[in-house]
Amino acid sequence: MQLHLEIDELNLLADVLMEQAGRTGSSGCPSDKDTRPGPQFFSPVLDKILARDLRLDTDELEQLGDILDAQRQTLTGQISRPENAARRAKLQQKLRLLDQVLERVNEACVMF
Repeated sequence: MQLHLEIDELNLLADVLMEQAGRTGSSGCPSDKDTRPGPQFFSPVLDKILARDLRLDTDELEQLGDILDAQRQTLTGQISRPENAARRAKLQQKLRLLDQVLERVNEACVMF
């Protein structure tokens, strides 16, 4: 199965990867317990996403699914905090889009 994403889904995926790459690049030395993908993962995958090339291997898809799941948990936590209604609505819309992407990535993982 080939992974197909709409433009807004690709943009969200690129944003998530850039955000995560920034976190790993600025976090200093990873500990032995740190299981997050390092810069060696983000650069090639982000390049593929930005080029709209979704030919990802099994490991890349699984790691991408883990990253999206972690982002989902973060968004859910942000939505649960009391904030203004406009910000909450924007976060909920982002969460719905992220759920769509995560579902498609998980489907692609299962089909491999």
